Amino acid sequence: MPPVAPVRRTAARLAALLIATLALGVVTAPVSPASAAPATGLLAAAPGDDEGGTPALRAQLDAASKGWLEARAALTRSVARQQQLTAQLKTVNAELTVRDAKVGEIAGVAYRAGRMGTAAALLGSSSPEGFMDRAAALEQVAAHEDRVLRDLIETRDQATRTQAALTGEIQEQRKQVAVMAKRKQQAERALEVANNRPSSSGGSVQGTSSANAKPAPRNSDGSWPPESCSVNDPTPADGCITPRTLHALQQAKAAGFTRYVSCYRPSGSGEHPKGRACDFAAQTDGFGGVATGGDKTYGNNLAAYFIRNSDALAVLYVIWYKQIWLPSSGWKAYSGGNGDPSSDHTNHVHLSVY
Repeated sequence: MPPVAPVRRTAARLAALLIATLALGVVTAPVSPASAAPATGLLAAAPGDDEGGTPALRAQLDAASKGWLEARAALTRSVARQQQLTAQLKTVNAELTVRDAKVGEIAGVAYRAGRMGTAAALLGSSSPEGFMDRAAALEQVAAHEDRVLRDLIETRDQATRTQAALTGEIQEQRKQVAVMAKRKQQAERALEVANNRPSSSGGSVQGTSSANAKPAPRNSDGSWPPESCSVNDPTPADGCITPRTLHALQQAKAAGFTRYVSCYRPSGSGEHPKGRACDFAAQTDGFGGVATGGDKTYGNNLAAYFIRNSDALAVLYVIWYKQIWLPSSGWKAYSGGNGDPSSDHTNHVHLSVY
């Protein structure tokens, strides 16, 4: 019978391989360049659209961030499943050791004392009652030995199945890490094309926030349920937004960010017409010129709040002061191209949610 130790060593090697895979996948995983929109004027605002950028760029950023968040959720589920399987395998291996010892005891007794044949045991009885007692005893012994052997075989099969499932989860994690790396490159490549220069990290937004948002509802597996523009937009924009957008808006207000906000927009591109985005004015009296002083601090703090709570609020990206924050890449340079405060996002913080 195969020893238990190799099973444990295999699990340990697989766990070590997972750690190495995660480290390599996030930093150096080779991926194919993502397709990007043409370079010409990609960040120039579309006609009648004051958000900066183009539909092509927004589609790229939307797909990249959605794909990254979905892959991360799948990775989280797989890691949790791996932890369950690892604990289960430990339990099964311990059980296997006990059952293996029981079978060994039975085999050892049979080897040392020899096994009395059924006929000899029965014929050796001196009375009908003794005959029946010996028959019952033999039946119990046979049943016990058969049960011990069946338990051992079943436990071995369970260990094999658990090990196979564990290996499958590690393969799933490799897959999701690769997807995350590809989506990260997709977003950064889109920004490179849009800016017509290599993607660069944005300057640090000097905002602070210690407020924690109440998490938006998720599916039982941790994924985000699909939502439509189905609830009333409470801002002066007067339209519809998704329940998750409303949740993010309410949480921001609860955290003290109560200045002018506009969410729904019937025209243009991006998430506003879908009810998945809001513009939070930095000034107290609405969208104005470039925010400075306390107004800029307000915008910095608001952006920091959304980033701190990005997982709880399903943030796709945040745009503020010529920079964009992506869940896969952090802050990156983002120039609206028109030079006005709206397209450059120097007078408002833009939030897009899944």
